[in-house]
Amino acid sequence: MWEYVPVIIISVVIVFLLGLFLSLFLRKDKGGDKEKKKKVIKSKDRNKVLRESNKRLSQNPKDPEALQALAEMYFHEGLFDKAYNFYTALVSLCAMNPEINEFEATLKLGLSALKLGNNDEAYKSLLLARTFTDDHFELNYNLGFLEYTMKEYDKAVTLFKKALVLEPEHVQTIRFLGHSYFMNRQYSEAAEHLRKAIEFEPNDKESLFALAQCHFETGKTDRALSIFSHLRLDPVIGPKAALFAGTIHLNSHNQQKAIMDFEIGLKHKVIKPEIQLELKYRLAVAYVKQSDIKRALDLFEEIYAQKPDYKDVGKQISYFRELLTNKELQIFLISPNSEFLTLCRRIASNFFESGKTKLINISLNKSEYADILAEVHTKRFEDMVMFRFIRTTGVVGELIVRDFYTTCKENRADKGYCITAGEYTDSAKQFVEARLIDLIDKNDIVKLFKRISLSTQ
Repeated sequence: MWEYVPVIIISVVIVFLLGLFLSLFLRKDKGGDKEKKKKVIKSKDRNKVLRESNKRLSQNPKDPEALQALAEMYFHEGLFDKAYNFYTALVSLCAMNPEINEFEATLKLGLSALKLGNNDEAYKSLLLARTFTDDHFELNYNLGFLEYTMKEYDKAVTLFKKALVLEPEHVQTIRFLGHSYFMNRQYSEAAEHLRKAIEFEPNDKESLFALAQCHFETGKTDRALSIFSHLRLDPVIGPKAALFAGTIHLNSHNQQKAIMDFEIGLKHKVIKPEIQLELKYRLAVAYVKQSDIKRALDLFEEIYAQKPDYKDVGKQISYFRELLTNKELQIFLISPNSEFLTLCRRIASNFFESGKTKLINISLNKSEYADILAEVHTKRFEDMVMFRFIRTTGVVGELIVRDFYTTCKENRADKGYCITAGEYTDSAKQFVEARLIDLIDKNDIVKLFKRISLSTQ
């Protein structure tokens, strides 16, 4: 029996080696087939990719390699509708197929959706892709863009900053980061990035305009004015730039240049209705400051014809129509200070119809109001009287009336008269109830003007 043992051992070894050889051969053959199939799907020949992928999908509609090959091909060809469909199918298989690059598939699904204008789906996919990694430029840039379009400027800033770390010279990232800062009212940071974007693209008028607004908001009006003036003739941004330039000139009391700016803005063939209305309104204000009431009224009436409820145009029309028929009211409200003070003297001198009035002191406060101290002698009394003439058609509050009361006491005035073309608040009226101050409003001032005119004829 023992004589057969070597033979048995040799036979077992031979069978084992033969089995091992066959196993390795078959495995190699299968691997070769797989490589062969992969090579066909990854081929640069579009027809081969289509043929092989469609063949495999006909046998298995959920074949991940075939789906990925077609998705990538269509994505790189810019056929994003088809790419979107294949990436959708591919992403749905990720849970059961760990060999699929889920991040890459989800990212490109989001990018395809974005290219198709399907921002909601793009946002969901890109947000999901960011759970795998946030260290990817395209992901951060495009997700930042979506946050920007949704007016989530804080989030947009964070994403664009991350993208800029990954690609520091990417112009659109620099640009959108600047605009995100601007929309978030972080004007200094916005200006820094907008300047860089303009260095790369000097013809980027939108960024140039935003930079000017940053200067305007941070008090650098000279720089802002220079840019706005440069952009006034641009067919797209021009009207709005002219509006800003004119406003800066108007605020600096340079009415003539403000008028020129507003008129340039209105000459553009294409103007947004809201910009056109505001240009006309501010042009009217500039004409008022130049005492050109007729032109101002014409503009207010044009605005009213376009949009009757725009700001206070209805009130302005009534007011300036009355101004055109009342010379004294024009002088009181909008004429130069010298003419205003002359009118105030006339009113104070003729305020008391019987008696003598001696003007003791006259003072003017920033073209806002004038104070006149007078010594009055009549048959009934001899008093020191203080007048305050307030140049407004608006509402006069308690604060300025209290200030007038203090001025009366400082000058030892026995009586005070506060005169305005506007009206008084209830608190201002209550304040003078127990004090020797009379309030004369817009209704009484017209009567006063008529009486003064008659007395000086």
